[in-house]
Amino acid sequence: MQEIQLRDAKATLSAVIDQAKQGEPSIITRHGRPEAVLLSFEDWQRLSRVPSFGRLLMAAPVAADDLPSPSGGLRSSEL
Repeated sequence: MQEIQLRDAKATLSAVIDQAKQGEPSIITRHGRPEAVLLSFEDWQRLSRVPSFGRLLMAAPVAADDLPSPSGGLRSSEL
């Protein structure tokens, strides 16, 4: 993955897009700090279909008796 300054990305946008289409994303920086990533549309589609960890947990086929019962109170602070 290449890093490219914003002004250079603007000047060579067509080439940066061609590289992204070939599978090489670019990190766009402004004043030396990463600001954005340019990647191909196909890569973006693939990444946007990945569900979040929370959604995976919510979709898990779990019955109430699959989960441990809550312990009755707080733990002791003794070591």
